[in-house]
Amino acid sequence: MVVTEPAVEKPASAEELAQRLHDAAVSNLAVAPAGGGRARGMGDPLERCDVLLQTTRLDRVIEHSQADMVVSVEAGITLEALQAELGKAGQFLPVDPFNSPGHTIGGLLATGWTGPLRLRYGSPRDFLIGIRVALPDGKLATGGGRVVKNVSGYDMMKLHYGALGSLGVIVAASFKVFPKPLQDETLSESGGWAAAERALSTPLAPSALEVFSDGRVLVRYAGSPAAVKRVTDELGWQRADPAAWDDHARRAPERWARIAAPRSELHKIVDALPDGAEWWASPGNGVAHWAISTDAQSVRDLRSRAEKAGGTLVILAAPDDFIREVGAWGAAPATLDIMRRLKKAFDPDGVLNPGRFVV
Repeated sequence: MVVTEPAVEKPASAEELAQRLHDAAVSNLAVAPAGGGRARGMGDPLERCDVLLQTTRLDRVIEHSQADMVVSVEAGITLEALQAELGKAGQFLPVDPFNSPGHTIGGLLATGWTGPLRLRYGSPRDFLIGIRVALPDGKLATGGGRVVKNVSGYDMMKLHYGALGSLGVIVAASFKVFPKPLQDETLSESGGWAAAERALSTPLAPSALEVFSDGRVLVRYAGSPAAVKRVTDELGWQRADPAAWDDHARRAPERWARIAAPRSELHKIVDALPDGAEWWASPGNGVAHWAISTDAQSVRDLRSRAEKAGGTLVILAAPDDFIREVGAWGAAPATLDIMRRLKKAFDPDGVLNPGRFVV
């Protein structure tokens, strides 16, 4: 069998992208949308890919209202470029995904990736206020708006958030943004889960907290200088270089998984990992990441334990053969039939990311 490389398309506008997508659909060509490629290992292996539709030329800040604290951007802009623009106004978007830098905004929304700051700010889904999506019929659909308070009817934002580009290609988005805190301190300590619980119970809640497989804990407090000083002095931990968070965000093992579970169950699930496993966890969020160095059966066993506890285990990256053996997602959700009907409605010919997510 001769394997051909997909054609690479790099449209320069939302309208051009929609037209390229429509042309591919009419020709029955399978399309894989791509941003920065930092999360390309997520999902089941593609059944086929004829066209790689890259959004990286859609990289403009469309509008930034400093007073209203909202920003609208094209989907191909990188998170770093957006943060630099917002930083000029003393603002930021509280998103710190792993395998950074290089994520595009559209890619982050399509995959639903988050990082430690989710503890304080939630996920991008919580401060996403508008979205624009190209559909296989060549149309551009818009949901939400460019103001924090809007009535949009059907929630297009939640539909496409985390859908892996299987229903449409995100071309633009609007967000509520946040002021940079007046004080931002990072502390570290040994002590593992017990130390983490102590930090989570302080009067000023941490903005981020991670516990690592070697027992180290990294915590971040942000707010007024007086409040931050009081809580960090009372905690008495060693001050750490804030750059530790940037180093942490670069984590991206060759094979890794995200475990999500009720907070009360996360510690037990992580304790069931194979001896010597490398992991890091956000106990305040009920999320852990595991650098997989064992066989497929170990993954299946841990996934079963997570699902019995009401959680999930999702593969974020691994060789295709390994993903085929263990499956990217685990047990089918109760909403699978609804998801398939939505896929049929938005992408009736199945041209977008066939096999990667919902089939």
